[in-house]
Amino acid sequence: MSSKVPLPKMERADDWDATLFESMVICEYLEETQGGARLYSEDALSRAQQRAWIEYGTAALAEAWQFLNAKDRATADAKRAAFRNRLERLEDVRDQGPYFSGSTFSMVDAVFAPLFRYFDLINPTVTQIIFQGLPRVSIWREALALRASVVAAVGRDYGRRFKQHLAEHQAILAD
Repeated sequence: MSSKVPLPKMERADDWDATLFESMVICEYLEETQGGARLYSEDALSRAQQRAWIEYGTAALAEAWQFLNAKDRATADAKRAAFRNRLERLEDVRDQGPYFSGSTFSMVDAVFAPLFRYFDLINPTVTQIIFQGLPRVSIWREALALRASVVAAVGRDYGRRFKQHLAEHQAILAD
């Protein structure tokens, strides 16, 4: 089992409860078992492409997280550049519309929304440098930030807790 969060425990009638870990596994379980709008395409090829962009998003999250938590300027600069390169690739493939693939919110959007949220919480000058010249990614980021489900996904004290995390880890962005 993993030490990551969240760790939902699923109670089963046969007394063999199951604990799920890894965010995408949990998301896919919920996609398959809960009602509501589907976050994956019904088309197999489109669904495979969505999964590829989700993998890309996971790698982008790793770059961004290392940038956000960097303790020295050299690491921060290298990770910021790597993250920016990933955003530039996204700029090239983004469709028109508020979400990744147009007007419909998808699992790709659900992956990138928390990633983009971090940049709403740090120094706006730093964020501006990263997103400058990326109009389609910036529109997407803004649309996700305004979406009710994205806003409701975190508590009101999320920003304070994130900044506290940066300070506790002595990240240079904590200033």
